[in-house]
Amino acid sequence: MRRSKPRVTLAAAVAFTAALSVSTALPAAAEPGTADSPLTAVIPAPAEVEADPGADYRLKPSTLVRTEPGSAAARAVGRQLADTLRPATGYPMPVVPAHGPANGISLLLDDVGDDLGREGYRLAVSPRGVTVRANTPAGLFAGSQTLRQLLPAAIDSDSRQHAAWTVPGGSITDHPRYDYRGAMLDIARHFHTPDEIKSYIDELARYKINHLHLHLTDDQGWRIEIESWPELTTVGGGPGTGVDGVGGGFLTKEDYRDLVSYAADRYITIVPEIDMPGHTNSALSTYAELNCDGVAPPPRTDMAVGYSSLCIDKEITYEFVEDVIQEIAELTPGPYLHIGGDEAHVTSEEEYRTFMRRAVPLVEKYGKRPFGWNEIVRAEPTTDTVAQYWGTATEHAEIADAVERGHQVIMSPANRTYLDMKYDEDTPLGLSWAGYIEVRDAYDWDPGAHVTGVGEDAVLGVEAPLWSETLRSLDHIEYMALPRLTAVAELGWSPRSSHDWPSFRERLAEQGPRWEARDAGFYRSPQVPWAE
Repeated sequence: MRRSKPRVTLAAAVAFTAALSVSTALPAAAEPGTADSPLTAVIPAPAEVEADPGADYRLKPSTLVRTEPGSAAARAVGRQLADTLRPATGYPMPVVPAHGPANGISLLLDDVGDDLGREGYRLAVSPRGVTVRANTPAGLFAGSQTLRQLLPAAIDSDSRQHAAWTVPGGSITDHPRYDYRGAMLDIARHFHTPDEIKSYIDELARYKINHLHLHLTDDQGWRIEIESWPELTTVGGGPGTGVDGVGGGFLTKEDYRDLVSYAADRYITIVPEIDMPGHTNSALSTYAELNCDGVAPPPRTDMAVGYSSLCIDKEITYEFVEDVIQEIAELTPGPYLHIGGDEAHVTSEEEYRTFMRRAVPLVEKYGKRPFGWNEIVRAEPTTDTVAQYWGTATEHAEIADAVERGHQVIMSPANRTYLDMKYDEDTPLGLSWAGYIEVRDAYDWDPGAHVTGVGEDAVLGVEAPLWSETLRSLDHIEYMALPRLTAVAELGWSPRSSHDWPSFRERLAEQGPRWEARDAGFYRSPQVPWAE
């Protein structure tokens, strides 16, 4: 799923962090471009746009944020929007119930049509103000993120700026292509703190990504508290864990609940992953009884894969698995629980089937829909199980057969969506086993037609994984994710008919000043005519 063996040492990572501010400030590779119309300069591209140049609206010190009367959820969206607009504008932006004639910024719950679904919205701009209408608060939130991008880039600054805060006139009708639009963050190979995860959540929300898959356990570390097996974190999450022995730490249950709540406030669902039966050395080295010979192997801090496995024939294995699944399910209000299932190279096919035929029903027993990497379909689990495709080929008989049986698929082809792959041979972080992934590589593919036999109706959504073998900080996360994350976000949200590289690269160029305004590091791809 993700590894060959090139390594970035801690020293190299530290040197890269020191150089990051220089690399992100390099001159643009080409003359800045502009989108066809300011109303269309949005990522992900909206479904329908109708510009009206004579109907611009300008934010003023008297601007109100008006929300659907009686809806606490709509008011919460309004408060978040006001909180993001106040620092740069310096305006008070009071949030009030929407009574009387529309003016200022209005967030209203309304019947905007079944075709727009739960997350769709209609946004209208006139000289009197901006009105976002949606079937649900999730749609209002999506519309508020579009509104943020319609304002000048300086709106993302955390201090007062002198600018004309003008929203271009016209209307947008918008809704997502796929229900599931995800990103994955590996906190097992290197533990990323709750604050770093929250910063990444904020970035995901801007681009209408609605799921964060947290890879919580692996050979190098166990990063989530399990009360029934307490040494998993005191040992498997302790100092010296992680690749190169750097990146110890773990989430307490309270930390995890707080992340779930923080994400939910931004209409993002947390998808926890406990990888099994392989990628389990952190558990095996902590609890000897989980090993077939009863002997705990030493902890591992290298990047090798495929060497570990829970003991398939011991009943205590399934007691352990059930305890972990039950505690994680109780912590997770979202509908999904990911049980990995990849790279179990030392587990025979028969053992793998035996394990999954006991593990998958446990996920369902505790009320969750099972997710697994695409190998999971070999065990022929219930068709409610979602397979996450991470391969690099466009022909894959196992996945095609699984779709024929009724499975849905999350598309994460490693040579398109893996954000830990290097941009090119000179990228100081990341790996390259799946190839180099430039921005256009991340954008120029169709999730609904990428793998033969996996058509549009079988695709639940897309996800961009970011593995942490070479990452050490939020700066590293941002540099590897931006700008490629936006490409995957657009593939997940925007209609297939809007897919257009020349348009995307021009709109992407306008994101650069926004990232600079909020001091987010990013890779200045030479494929993009970055705006100054």
